[in-house]
Amino acid sequence: MTALNTVQDVSANSNATTGSSKSPVPVRTFGWIILAVMAAFLLNNYLNYWQGLPGVAPIFGGAVNGSMPILWSWVQLGLYAIAVVLAFLHVGRTKPVTLREDAKRISDINAFLIRAAFWAVLIVGLVDTVISFLRVEGMLEGIVGTGLAADLGRSHFRGGYVHMPLIALSVVIAAFTRTLGFTWLALLVVAAELLIVIGRFIFSYEQAFMADLVRFWYAALFLFASAYTLLEEGHVRVDVFYAGFNSRLKGKVNAVGSLLLGISLCWVILIIGMGGKQNIINSPILSYETTQAGFGLYVKYLMAGFLGVFAVSMMIQFVSYLMDAVADMRGEPGGRDHDVPAAH
Repeated sequence: MTALNTVQDVSANSNATTGSSKSPVPVRTFGWIILAVMAAFLLNNYLNYWQGLPGVAPIFGGAVNGSMPILWSWVQLGLYAIAVVLAFLHVGRTKPVTLREDAKRISDINAFLIRAAFWAVLIVGLVDTVISFLRVEGMLEGIVGTGLAADLGRSHFRGGYVHMPLIALSVVIAAFTRTLGFTWLALLVVAAELLIVIGRFIFSYEQAFMADLVRFWYAALFLFASAYTLLEEGHVRVDVFYAGFNSRLKGKVNAVGSLLLGISLCWVILIIGMGGKQNIINSPILSYETTQAGFGLYVKYLMAGFLGVFAVSMMIQFVSYLMDAVADMRGEPGGRDHDVPAAH
């Protein structure tokens, strides 16, 4: 009898630990399909507006982009189908992976993307500031020559031949570093603002690029850190009933919130911002838009892209958050204490 009771106790503990016996594969598949379709959407956006392909609109009666054959539209539509198939294949090959493990992997991918974005805004901001300073002080031509100095005064040249290589370098740096750098970026924003104050009130010196640098870094800090803050439970939660819920009910609330409020909002931003050539994200990037100040930084088009980075990083993190929430609903071990948010 004692042995039987022991077996029953072990079985009960096992059921309490593992939660529902249903497979997490459908939830994992759903999450990866969201990410795969988002990747296909971004790729098609590039093909449409940077490479001149027609997009999928002609298939559904939309206008044809120039003389491009409609076959390309079917190819681009096929990218979405391929993305969905790849999501199914990935989940099928990793069936033993738990929801929490998958959520951690997705968060790690997101951390890499945000880390690359941090290094990009840091390096581009510093280099563009140096170029703008040399231009405004009339020293650039003597250093790089008349022709290159004139080219650096054109946004398309500086964006394509200075900023883009620096962004590529930032991706490489991100692959070999592990810090997200938001603390350092916050410090740099303060330092840049301090230099403006010292320059204005002590040396009576102020240029447009100095204020542009502060806005550039501050916008990146605010938008890029949002996904990390979500991961660390740092966002403000209007808590009326939530604190009294048990872990499984909190999981349900977080899962519904991730779907209806988080992922849907990110899709709205991407579709409205990148749904057409003249939309709020695409238009400034395509034209390498700059500020009206003649010697300011040439990074305004990148700041429009920050909205896209925000939506993408938050979408990825919300998918990770959704998987973690469903794991809470299932009673899987290893959950976070949602009542102890990180300090920010």
